[in-house]
Amino acid sequence: MKMKGVMENIEELENIEQDENINIIDLWTPCEFNIDENYEYVPKEDTIFSICSDFIYYGIAYPILKLLTKVVYDFKIEGQENIENITTGAISVSNHVLFLDCAMIGLAFKDKKIYYTTQEESFKIPFVRRLIKLLRAIPIPKSIENRKNFLKAINKLLEEKNIVHIYPEASLWPYCRKIRNFKNGAFDIAVRNQVPIIPCVFTFREPTGIRKRLKKKKDVTLKILKPIKPNSEKYIRQQVEELKEKTIISMQTAIK
Repeated sequence: MKMKGVMENIEELENIEQDENINIIDLWTPCEFNIDENYEYVPKEDTIFSICSDFIYYGIAYPILKLLTKVVYDFKIEGQENIENITTGAISVSNHVLFLDCAMIGLAFKDKKIYYTTQEESFKIPFVRRLIKLLRAIPIPKSIENRKNFLKAINKLLEEKNIVHIYPEASLWPYCRKIRNFKNGAFDIAVRNQVPIIPCVFTFREPTGIRKRLKKKKDVTLKILKPIKPNSEKYIRQQVEELKEKTIISMQTAIK
């Protein structure tokens, strides 16, 4: 489905269980992008690329996006106190409902270093592919052979006490008002690294005042919920299912 008509059909799609894994927006992906066994998912900290990445992230992107999201969405953040005491690596998860929701996650986590997993297709878009790499995006390889190195890179980031953001819904559904089905990946990684899941929920509210006259789409609030830790006393599969279920319940409660 193309972007045209998405907003008109989103309510219908929300009620179709089997369609939850589809991407309802077709990206323009003219560039070639291939991941092989030598692909560097995360550039080394002491490289010029890494230094430039930090400068662009904090010096340019952060202030611009802070202003942009405030003007366009009257963006508000609730629950930042829930991540103040995070001293280990962690997996943050959220519903995937806006093109800029990863930027909003970054704004919410402030100076905590956060990396974002994204689909391979994002690295096939001209200009965007360079920018998101600088802004710490990590492509999720489609081939099983490359998953090992991908997971190795994620595990290292968590070991170094970074935050890794994952969308367990996998696909983007603009302005979707419910929590869709979750894949297990984020929770499996959290369990195997024994790090907490930080649930984050995007909710929508009606514009008020003069904004009500100037825009039709809803404004946005991001709620950061209390971290949920794996239960290390159980088997891995049990931990994964329990962690996923607790996260879903927490997010479903917050979105109502």
